[in-house]
Amino acid sequence: MPTFTRALNVDASSVPRPPRRAWGLGVGLVLLSLVLGALSLGVGSTGVEAVWRMLADPVSSQIVWDIRAPRSLGAYTAGALLGLAGAVAQGLFRNPLADPFLLGSASGASLGVALALVALGASPLAADWLLRLGMTGAAFVGAVAAVLLTLALARGVQHTLRLLLAGVVVGVVLGAFTSLITLSFPETLQSLQAYVLGTTAFVGWSAVATMVVVWAFCAAIAWALARVLDALVLGEATAHSLGLPLVPLRLALVAVMALATGAAVAQTGLIAFVGLAAPHLVRAVVKTTHARLVLLSSLMGGALLLLADALARGLMAPQELPVGVLTAVLGGGYLLWLMGRAPR
Repeated sequence: MPTFTRALNVDASSVPRPPRRAWGLGVGLVLLSLVLGALSLGVGSTGVEAVWRMLADPVSSQIVWDIRAPRSLGAYTAGALLGLAGAVAQGLFRNPLADPFLLGSASGASLGVALALVALGASPLAADWLLRLGMTGAAFVGAVAAVLLTLALARGVQHTLRLLLAGVVVGVVLGAFTSLITLSFPETLQSLQAYVLGTTAFVGWSAVATMVVVWAFCAAIAWALARVLDALVLGEATAHSLGLPLVPLRLALVAVMALATGAAVAQTGLIAFVGLAAPHLVRAVVKTTHARLVLLSSLMGGALLLLADALARGLMAPQELPVGVLTAVLGGGYLLWLMGRAPR
């Protein structure tokens, strides 16, 4: 334990100051998010007129403050959670293609929602219980249960490769169960589709508060364990030589990733590529340690999802595009562009 303490507590005078580019990127992302947030308040079926008239018109005020504002802030917070989880996942698995859904949380959340929809019409007792839990609660329970199943199949977090393979297997199997449910109960397909495609339409102030609390907790833990991720980049042998107890630290990082991902998908559904692309975009601008990478990825993820949500509402107004589809198109296009730039 003393060795572990010495490994994590480095003399502050020996730590280099954060590069100016990292600070500049952080400030730039904050300013960009503020601009996008202001613009998103004017996106909707009634247009920007609702913003100008909200002081004199109670209906316009309700549209802006009770619908658009929590939705925009919810999109930003969910993106921040996914960006944070993506940075932790890529550092934990030492793989730039790792995303927050690797441990089966997405498939577990979908299965939880599908089972809740089936049970909702099965019996009055189940309906009463589900009304208290809510679809977001069912999605969160499903996501956490999937991660726990992955840990059980992998027999803990001792072996990263086994954990990764277990997550893939759990995701495929739970996804198959979800498909079987929709085939057996076609009436659940439409409601489940809205969740699977991702949407911020149902995010309210209570959901925003929940995600903010979860983000603050996960960010604090991830920042405290950032040096563990830095050590893992150098290899497990190096991490062991520093005296780091990898098993409990990996378990803590998996818990952070699962909690952040579960909180985001429970409120907004399955939104792809944000958690994968946000750390990539940060590393394309600045090379930094995981302590700053985690926070910058959160800011980047929030800005990405906020932009995608505004585009989803405005491109075909008054109709809306599923924000998950838009992020998949944008994220997939970005990855294809990266592949095209890679040297042969």
